[in-house]
Amino acid sequence: MAEETDVLVIGGGNAGLCAAIAAAEAGARVVLLEHADRSMRGGNSRHTRNLRAMHDGPLATLPDRYGEDEYWQDIVRVTDGNTSEILCRKMIRESADLVPWLQQHGVHFQPALSGTLNLGRTNAFFLGGGKALVNALYLAAERLGIEIRYHAEALTLTMDGGRCQAVQLLDRGFSHEIRAAAVVVASGGFQANTEWLAEAWGAGAENFIIRGTPYARGRLLRELMRHGAKTVGSADQCHAVAIDARAPRFDGGIVTRLDSVPFGIVVNRNSERFYDEGEDFWPRRYAIWGRLVARQPGQIAFSIIDAKVLNRFMPSVFPAIRSDSLEGLARLVELDPARLVDTVDSFNKALCPGDYNPDRLDDCRTEHLEPPKSHWALPLDTPPYYAYPLRPGITFTYLGVAVDQQARVLRADNGEAFQNVFAAGEVMAGNILGQGYCAGTGMSIGGVFGRTAGQEAACLK
Repeated sequence: MAEETDVLVIGGGNAGLCAAIAAAEAGARVVLLEHADRSMRGGNSRHTRNLRAMHDGPLATLPDRYGEDEYWQDIVRVTDGNTSEILCRKMIRESADLVPWLQQHGVHFQPALSGTLNLGRTNAFFLGGGKALVNALYLAAERLGIEIRYHAEALTLTMDGGRCQAVQLLDRGFSHEIRAAAVVVASGGFQANTEWLAEAWGAGAENFIIRGTPYARGRLLRELMRHGAKTVGSADQCHAVAIDARAPRFDGGIVTRLDSVPFGIVVNRNSERFYDEGEDFWPRRYAIWGRLVARQPGQIAFSIIDAKVLNRFMPSVFPAIRSDSLEGLARLVELDPARLVDTVDSFNKALCPGDYNPDRLDDCRTEHLEPPKSHWALPLDTPPYYAYPLRPGITFTYLGVAVDQQARVLRADNGEAFQNVFAAGEVMAGNILGQGYCAGTGMSIGGVFGRTAGQEAACLK
């Protein structure tokens, strides 16, 4: 079977939907391929809660102001400058228009959730979460006449020089070919491909948990690389958070993330602390903890808190492990009781008195302790004590294809763009996120570059 269309969008998450809608509104005939079935459609976007948006005044449910320079400095801080300023500033500026555009297409917003992230001024929260966002955008796509195909997996690209001639796919199990004037790749990273993760992380990747869709195996990323696409980022860089070790291997979603880290200490299986739990505000640091845990013995760690902070963060969907003593808690999580008690005693003795305030970088810290705890350091002395087991939770990988401001995929041989191949979302997020993460940025990247890719692709019809 073979057919033709103006724009073919590969991937049915936030980035792909934004691309498809933008292309259709520009007058193109659009086919969208979604690898999953209808009930699992939307990729990682199903699990999101919000997007980070610039605004010079109140916007939707966002109060006050979050300007371009502040947003830019937040990205620079978490990436340590490992970002494309041109593309990042494009994402920042156009994120302000993304919120009303989504509203026009049926997405509703709500005030920020309470908890540890303190995102009420910077991030617009979807009413009903990511599943509601996905459903609204699919409904908008259907109204525009976009042809949506579920159980459709793109396999290979037929390239002629700098132009994609056709895409081969499995459509509900049947081999199929589609020729398109333009192709938008929005099929995500390779985080669900354990073999590829192991190339970067070694055998320890077997202990990683994939927070989102099991369909993100990087097939189209590999295919673009095979055809000479320029790459950005590193295979061992990713959005990796500490999640509950009891979570399922795939698709546990955001409810498995643990936000208890700043409120206590984190130890490895040897009962040793290994990083500053209070280094910075949690939105700027929560996405480094997956990598930190991945480097520990057995790729496991334990967040230890006491009763006085139990209700200060959004808990995991799994209940905390509880004991009236540290020794008892250690036995429940299979740690050496004496070593855990010694670690807690050393931590408590190193505390400096201060004015505890979880809403700012306070002066509650440790002295002469390695690693230090820079802020929010309180004694662990109020039973009962609680533990959450932590594993690396991979949301998406940062190795991707390089793009220009028109979202065109760039070639490695000459730095020029492929004539009709565009990319949006996680498959190109490494242009902006060379390392680290700011909460809500992934959705902004997908929305902004998805719209751009769709608009530019429609011009080639």
